[in-house]
Amino acid sequence: MENITDKLTEKYNVAAPRYTSYPTVPFWDQEAFHVDGWLQRLQDTFDRSKDVGISLYIHLPFCESLCTYCGCNTRITKNHAVEKPYISHLLKEWGMYKALLGNKIRVSEIHFGGGTPTFFEARNLHFLVDELLKDVLVADQAVFSFEAHPANTSDEHLQTLFDLGFTRLSLGIQDFDPHVQFLINRHQSVADVERVVSAARKIGYRSINFDLIYGLPLQTQEKIAATIGQSLLLNPDRISFYSYAHVPWLKPGQRRFTEFDLPVGQEKLALYTLGKQLIERDGYRDVGMDHFAREEDELFKAAEDGRLHRNFMGYADRYTPLLLGLGVSSISDAWTCFAQNVKTVEEYYRLLDDGQLPIMKGHLLNEEDGCIRQYILDMMCRSFVRLQPDSLLTAAILERLQPLQEDGLVDVLGMHVQATVVGKSFLRNICMAFDQRLHRAVASKNVFSQAI
Repeated sequence: MENITDKLTEKYNVAAPRYTSYPTVPFWDQEAFHVDGWLQRLQDTFDRSKDVGISLYIHLPFCESLCTYCGCNTRITKNHAVEKPYISHLLKEWGMYKALLGNKIRVSEIHFGGGTPTFFEARNLHFLVDELLKDVLVADQAVFSFEAHPANTSDEHLQTLFDLGFTRLSLGIQDFDPHVQFLINRHQSVADVERVVSAARKIGYRSINFDLIYGLPLQTQEKIAATIGQSLLLNPDRISFYSYAHVPWLKPGQRRFTEFDLPVGQEKLALYTLGKQLIERDGYRDVGMDHFAREEDELFKAAEDGRLHRNFMGYADRYTPLLLGLGVSSISDAWTCFAQNVKTVEEYYRLLDDGQLPIMKGHLLNEEDGCIRQYILDMMCRSFVRLQPDSLLTAAILERLQPLQEDGLVDVLGMHVQATVVGKSFLRNICMAFDQRLHRAVASKNVFSQAI
């Protein structure tokens, strides 16, 4: 965080994508997309990557209460009778893909996200996993993980999923301060988290991640320091330290508080600066934007070995060319094509009951998209890009990088672009220089959250 001035903060605190994909979702070409094209590219990618295996992302949208900071697709209910119908339709969608891909599917990764996966009863999650893995192969080094709310995760959840092969757990903590928790409607105590971590380690989970957020309403440096201090005492293997994305025009629940309650600009950057210093002082290593890991954790090893990958689930220690997203709003990625499911449970059920894949939109990547996607992935995962010489695209990128170079965010030597120490705190801004679709479009200022 050296030499980050007020001037830099003011200049680069602009609306910016998080770059979990390229093109970013607002710039997908809907007119060119068609489901048949998605299925063809899906099949091609599957055929090329059978030995590697596929990743499955399962979106479980239900929560008993609305966390007002949340930008995820959720359905708020206390009616647990919704569990079995949703699982039934998930498996119907999976069955359609299995019929398309044939009987040699190898699963390399499963991740349960949400929503709140631990909203579901342990026995129902057991049934879901059993059915997902029926008639498929599981890769030797497969990794299964799930997100959990510390306040409702039981020992039965932990033991059941561990027995099914889950070894990684991510706990959504965000902040321990009671006043912040009240405004974001997210309530769990340090004791809740300690109970889950202790049980998980006793059972045998290999990697535990804490999600923390800076920039929440009423947060101060003292509160951030207290939350991180309490978190470090529990010694998670990874910490994801995210910037709060304030997008109330997309998520009306964020109107429980106002912009006047939020730390912004240099004040918000100070929260990140302090948090990062405390996390790294405790021995964690910075492996990419927002993510820190112990040196013995696979995420750090992947960063060191050049294997770090980034997708719709964030940073990962492995690359699978095919990521299939199942469930409401899930996004699938066949590397040359994206497809996203419909966003309401009712529409999801209706399409599946009619025998249709519940796809709402997507994007077929062209050659230029593929090139830029790799540039952005390299910058996000390795802080380094090697540009292709002699192209109009390269000339445009170099021109856009010039002011970032003058501001000390990147070093450019010929076709080589390297983020500086300061620049690593502005990766989203650097990646915008590669984003050809962003620069061709006249985007609304309310498409993305602020970069800082």
